[in-house]
Amino acid sequence: MQAMIFDLDGTLVDTVYAHVFAWQRALAEAEMPIDGWRIHRRVGMSGGLFTRAVARELGRPLTADEVEAIQARHGELLRELLPERRPLPGAVELLAELREAGVPHGIATSGRRPEIDASLEALGLGAETVVVERGHVARAKPEPDLFLNCSERLGVPPEDCYVVGDAVWDLLAARRARMLSVGLLSGGYGEDELTRAGAFRVYRDADELHESLDELGVVP
Repeated sequence: MQAMIFDLDGTLVDTVYAHVFAWQRALAEAEMPIDGWRIHRRVGMSGGLFTRAVARELGRPLTADEVEAIQARHGELLRELLPERRPLPGAVELLAELREAGVPHGIATSGRRPEIDASLEALGLGAETVVVERGHVARAKPEPDLFLNCSERLGVPPEDCYVVGDAVWDLLAARRARMLSVGLLSGGYGEDELTRAGAFRVYRDADELHESLDELGVVP
């Protein structure tokens, strides 16, 4: 049976732009002001990779302690900005449909606990749902580790998994994991960008994907 592996931010919950603002403030406090659009282009990477990439753009090297401090401050700011999370249209219904149909599925996110806990709760996901977060793997997106770990925990071979994500980093990681990927526009990337990154199909959001599950052949 086919399985589905979902990114979290921008795919199932409306958190992308809060992440952008939290990163922008955390970096500004570290005397590294940067335009918001540059941050948005890298949301979906692991926090460590993201911070180093921004530092490289700004021409300022960072120590490991600085990277850790900026990541921690980002997490604090995100929880302040979004104490409650809003599922994106169709996300709760899509996950419920997969549970009812017995389709294996899980979450694979570059986020960490406790930042992701409110998002999982908003989606109605309990302990029975496979969740792979940054702390579970050595490398995050665009490396394939998160998706491969999720595939293993679901007990489904990589070639039988679909990855659903909103960012090019999700789709690049899926290609490296030898998985077909589905792109959603709900994170702010354009259809052409997601297609070039390897998306097999592109939908508006989780709601449109829910209506189109038969196209992917995942519903028994």
